[in-house]
Amino acid sequence: MQANLRHNGYHALTPIQAAALPAALAGRDVLAQAATGSGKTAAFALPLLARLVPRWFAVQALVLCPTRELADQVAQEIRRLARARDNVKVTTLCGGTPMRPQMASLEHGAHVVVGTPGRIIDHLQRRSLSLHGLRTLVLDEADRMLDMGFHDDIGWIADGCPPERQTLLFSATYPPGIAELARRFLHDPQTIRLASTPDARRITQHFVRIDEADRWTMVAELLLHHRPAATLVFCNTRHRCRELAATLRTHGIDALTLHGELDQRERDEVLMQFTHRSCPVLIATDVAARGLDIEALPAVINAELAADPEVHVHRIGRTGRAGQPGLALSLVGPRDARRLAAIERLLETPIACEPWPRQSDPPPEDGARGDPGLPGSRRREPLTAPMVTLQLMGGRKEKIRPADIQGALTGELGFHRDQIGRITIGGFDSYVAVDRAIADEALRRLNEGRIKGRPARARILGTANADAPIPITSDTKEAGGG
Repeated sequence: MQANLRHNGYHALTPIQAAALPAALAGRDVLAQAATGSGKTAAFALPLLARLVPRWFAVQALVLCPTRELADQVAQEIRRLARARDNVKVTTLCGGTPMRPQMASLEHGAHVVVGTPGRIIDHLQRRSLSLHGLRTLVLDEADRMLDMGFHDDIGWIADGCPPERQTLLFSATYPPGIAELARRFLHDPQTIRLASTPDARRITQHFVRIDEADRWTMVAELLLHHRPAATLVFCNTRHRCRELAATLRTHGIDALTLHGELDQRERDEVLMQFTHRSCPVLIATDVAARGLDIEALPAVINAELAADPEVHVHRIGRTGRAGQPGLALSLVGPRDARRLAAIERLLETPIACEPWPRQSDPPPEDGARGDPGLPGSRRREPLTAPMVTLQLMGGRKEKIRPADIQGALTGELGFHRDQIGRITIGGFDSYVAVDRAIADEALRRLNEGRIKGRPARARILGTANADAPIPITSDTKEAGGG
């Protein structure tokens, strides 16, 4: 297990891991408050794996998550950590995907189930899921589940679990509902409360004073000036998300939106493009972004301040993770004084709002042309993604591995290894990021070639392809939340 941890980049304990692992590994219930991105997945995954009996094909651990996306990320991390154990099966049960493949997967046995409360209840009521052998129950992001109205569902599921189980509850904040859950479902827990604010040493935070009429163009200016490889931009409503996306596109900035009107297929496509670096900017509402855990996110922009100061803290905490530096930029308009004051009280520090451009900024380079539509603009190069994501028919069910796709592209099809980016294998389909310059040619060659002896049908993700529609369906091991 220690060799596998080192292989996966776990070289030192994070504070939440150091505080929670001794009690959890000893079998105690744990009630832990820690910021999102603090390493809590390993803090509950390692204890639940330690308690598993791999030869017994029964559900021995259940992890409840607020969203499909978080459930998918948690399941993937548990699989990585489980490589040190033999034949550990992790299944994801979430809405937005058909029930039948999930039921078939459960019929073949599973050790760990990760899912959203609604779909877990569906399986329990259909008797396709049994918790009689459960040893560990995990409530991940419990505060978000309460915010989303899952209190009664959590209670219904927990009441159906064996009373002698171990229960681990993790939450980024500590609202009254968390204390009530702890009293009801945890037995003599080890209580751990770490700072919920992000590490200021890793995040450079700026508040930019703006005129309301310049709000959207200022987002464009900040993106064109700082040019992060990936940026998560927050707006407070889906209508505002769409407005901002339209403005950014007029300034040559590729942007996608994530909000409550998207169906699950659309959400999957948007997130796959963003995480595969095929779109540099994702504009989201807080509701749509709940449960997202995007690795190596260089920047966050608050196009609009959050009404709740704790939401502001969670927003900026999505950058600067895993020891990496992060940038958080927040726009402050004339009507934002009350929200800014609430953030100051929570952070316990005065906030200086700076006009743009700041006095410390260097003057424009000689001959550089500004954009009259962008206050203080210094650069006009479009901000586009370097990669394009291709979707291929065939995934884990067809025994497709990342090496098969990379081998086909770099061997038979003749592309260079440096032109191939991230590869993700789903249940019935796969995704590969390729250099934008070779995307059309790679698509053509893939559709004319074969992978593991089968025709490799492919399309560019995010574009219509009426000639060869490929449904986005995922195996229960890859499903997310909803």
